[in-house]
Amino acid sequence: MLKVGVIGIGMMGSTHLDAYAKLKGVKVTAVADLIRERREGRAVAAGNVKGQSQGGVDFAPFRKYDEGMKLIADLELDIVDICLPTPLHAKYAIAALKAGKHVLTEKPFALDGKTADQLAAAAKTAKTLLMCAMCMRFWPAWAWLKDAVDKKTFGKVLAAQFRRVTSHPGGPFYSDGDACGGAILDLHIHDTDFIQYCFGMPSGVFSRGYAKDTTRIDHVVTHYLYPQIPLVTAEGGWAMTPGFGFQMQYTVNFEQATAVFDLGATDQLKVIQNGKTKAVKVKAGMGYQHEIAYFVECIKNGKRPQVVEPASAARSVKIVEAEVKSIKTGKLVAV
Repeated sequence: MLKVGVIGIGMMGSTHLDAYAKLKGVKVTAVADLIRERREGRAVAAGNVKGQSQGGVDFAPFRKYDEGMKLIADLELDIVDICLPTPLHAKYAIAALKAGKHVLTEKPFALDGKTADQLAAAAKTAKTLLMCAMCMRFWPAWAWLKDAVDKKTFGKVLAAQFRRVTSHPGGPFYSDGDACGGAILDLHIHDTDFIQYCFGMPSGVFSRGYAKDTTRIDHVVTHYLYPQIPLVTAEGGWAMTPGFGFQMQYTVNFEQATAVFDLGATDQLKVIQNGKTKAVKVKAGMGYQHEIAYFVECIKNGKRPQVVEPASAARSVKIVEAEVKSIKTGKLVAV
């Protein structure tokens, strides 16, 4: 039985606890949070996607720590799951690797590319495994898209458009641009990362955007330049007016069909081909539980995670940095 300690019991920490509770061969035995109500399970942070942070996990058996470094020093733990604010990811992940723990850290890997590279370098020399929780790579309808792109099920990709927009989530972390990096790093990076996962590194980016709720970019539209694909774009942000809701979508136009995903639709994934529309059924669940299940299997099998390699997670941070530079300069930025 693999024993897990989760550091940071906010919305994502609670979501991870829900995921571990559904898996066999792994068990959360410790939690850490500076806020007593959270580490005792008396406060549950709401998510923006239905199914996140459900609560209902029994905290009574957990060993409880205020400071995450105390949890990392817990000799009984095999895995440390880091759901702390972004500026702390690298510090705690590197400490946990040095302590001989396997590490799952929430996205983004770090606030900047340099720190993300340092974390990726630490993973290279560690005897244990490190994975960044880039959940869209595991989201069933998005995993289906990756497979369709790789296998050229419908021919080559001609255009790919991704959209992830919502209202500002509020709270001190998401209101502090220096802590969260703005929506471009905290929210939009999901689509930047998935684009890199599907198509590789772009040759350059051209972005437009603005700050609204933080001092960083809170709404962005980016063109990613690929010699083999005429049009790849993504829009992301949390600058919509309160009450707007959460929208997560993609439209990918292949040579022989068009694939459409809409989180809010009855049939979330559809393929239009030869004048007919067909709903596509994919496996149940959200990316969070699938990514954690995958990481646990990697540990059990002694194999480094291939779906999200640390260097790949670091590259996504660097692409976002290029997007920010493009917005500030008004120019296309090479990656």
